[in-house]
Amino acid sequence: MSNKVKIKRGDNVTIIAGDDKGKTGEVVAVFPKDNKLIVKDCKVVKKAIKPTEENKKGGFIAKEMPIHISNVKKS
Repeated sequence: MSNKVKIKRGDNVTIIAGDDKGKTGEVVAVFPKDNKLIVKDCKVVKKAIKPTEENKKGGFIAKEMPIHISNVKKS
C-alpha cells in the first residue's frame, strides 16, 4: 500500500492539533513512509549532546521533531 502525501517540502502549513496548535510554518522535510513531516520552528525540543572533537563544550541544541501529517493542513 503506497502512502500518497499531498504536502511537499516548501509548502506552508497550519498545525491543527497538539501543543503548537494554530502556528503556521514552512515544511522542511517530508517522510512519506512514516506519514510525518517537519515544520520550521514548530515542535522544538532541547536535545543534550555530549562533548566531541568538533563540539568541545557539549550542551543543549534546539531541534525540530516530526509531526504526523493528520495534525497539519495546507494554508
